Amino acid sequence: MSLGILTNVAATYAQNNLNNTQNSLQKVLQQLSSGSRINSGADDAAGLSVSDGLAANQAALTQSAQNAQNGVGLLQTADGALAQVTNLLDRAVTLATEASNGGLTTAQAAAADTEFQSIITEIGNIGSSTNFNSNPVFTATATDFVVSDGTSAGTTTISSTIGVLTNASVGTATGGGAGQDLSADVLTSQTAAQTALTDITTAISDVANQRGSIGASINQLNAASNVASAESVNLSSAQSAILSTNYGQATSDLAKYQVLSQTGISALAQANSVQQEILKLIQ
Repeated sequence: MSLGILTNVAATYAQNNLNNTQNSLQKVLQQLSSGSRINSGADDAAGLSVSDGLAANQAALTQSAQNAQNGVGLLQTADGALAQVTNLLDRAVTLATEASNGGLTTAQAAAADTEFQSIITEIGNIGSSTNFNSNPVFTATATDFVVSDGTSAGTTTISSTIGVLTNASVGTATGGGAGQDLSADVLTSQTAAQTALTDITTAISDVANQRGSIGASINQLNAASNVASAESVNLSSAQSAILSTNYGQATSDLAKYQVLSQTGISALAQANSVQQEILKLIQ
């Protein structure tokens, strides 16, 4: 091979290889320092697309689990209020049973009716004052709770309706109709007390029916929340498998590129020193 100084082919080869090694070394160091195998679209465009999609799904599922738990909180608020209504109705049963007895005086019946009317008023107060997140609970309008993975195919809407609670509609009748009307009931006479007792018993049954419906919705929301949480965990694991740095492989590559970098620098120095031999020819 002829000697020349215009082009040092060996040095050019050595420099190109050294540049490639330095780029690879820089990439490995970035992976090790960030913990992420993909730090730009150039690293793995397809993997980055899949990872970002999984991250979006995971975010939607995490919020969906919270949505479902918020719904559970709303329904449990209603259930707790109805439990207190049941306690009040149990006391009303006692009063109506007492007033149904013919041995009471007019004053005693009036006293029983006074307490009974306060119970009916308090039931109406519970219905009008029970709120969740500053919104009334007993509205008889459907509330939709959305559980989604961020896609239209993966979106489920769970609807629940909590019936109104007033002294004219206590609980929910079987089939979803209005509950028992207690607004006209009194305990001022034996006959009226017996009628009230029948109505109160029906109201207790209607409240139990409403609480059963609410309980079923709570179970459905809890199940949806558990599924969303489990799916979110699985997606997080899948995303980690795509995105995370394989430290065993990366540290092995680091050692390899460090050696190649050192040998590349040495080879470039040797290639540059070859042209110094030309000077000996002209001495």
